[in-house]
Amino acid sequence: MSTPNKDIAKVEVGLRWDPSPPGAPAHDLDIIAATYPADEPYGSPAYLVHFDSRSPDGTITLNRDSRTGQGLGFDEVMTLELNRLSSAYARVVVGVVIQQRDGRKTFGDIARTGVQVREGRTSLAEDDFSAVAGATAATVAEFVRDTSGTWHFRGAVRGFDGDPGAYAAIMGNRAPGA
Repeated sequence: MSTPNKDIAKVEVGLRWDPSPPGAPAHDLDIIAATYPADEPYGSPAYLVHFDSRSPDGTITLNRDSRTGQGLGFDEVMTLELNRLSSAYARVVVGVVIQQRDGRKTFGDIARTGVQVREGRTSLAEDDFSAVAGATAATVAEFVRDTSGTWHFRGAVRGFDGDPGAYAAIMGNRAPGA
């Protein structure tokens, strides 16, 4: 049965930051998405999408990857085609990680960080990571499919302190008090 309700169909997540100062190791931030099965939406992710990968069905892709933050506007962009995602999946969580190969870096160490979540020309959320300045990773968006098949957006930036691998393992955990 069709419904006249408009739900979220195709979303773009953009990430920007300023390059590191001359002579300093490059700041490398990455968008990561975790897809969770309908039968266990708060368990382990079914799969992750990040640099050098995409979802098995091509519905989540990293369109632009930056290792330095050099460029104009959003340096890294991920597209999520939720309207094409199999009904086997009921939740997608999107986060941002800072690579830690050259020593510990937090959002507060990197100038002009920003993330934008939008559907078409509609901005769903924007943030500059200032509320999680001491974090090395952050969850920036959550998309949840209800029983009718409609996708809903939950925007809240939640910080995490640790390496990207540890963050990927827990990024979809319930928020404290949820």
